[in-house]
Amino acid sequence: MLYTLVNFIAFLSELYSGALVIYALLSWFPGAYDSAIGRFLASICEPYIRIFDRLNLNIGGIGFSIMIAVIVLNFGTRILINFLMLFV
Repeated sequence: MLYTLVNFIAFLSELYSGALVIYALLSWFPGAYDSAIGRFLASICEPYIRIFDRLNLNIGGIGFSIMIAVIVLNFGTRILINFLMLFV
């Protein structure tokens, strides 16, 4: 049962990381944020990205907020999974 939970958490983390990467790639295409997919990704990604936007992670006009958000998400997922594996 716990393995199923760990696998589900890992799957959700990878899915959300992928959504964040796709959301970042949309910035390369003009008007992509105004599409249905762009609005959907914005609604699920923006609340999490705003946390890191407050840190002002822009260097030379390039924002690193999404990259840091993905790293923190993956790091947090690994910590949670390792904690849950203690109970197996």
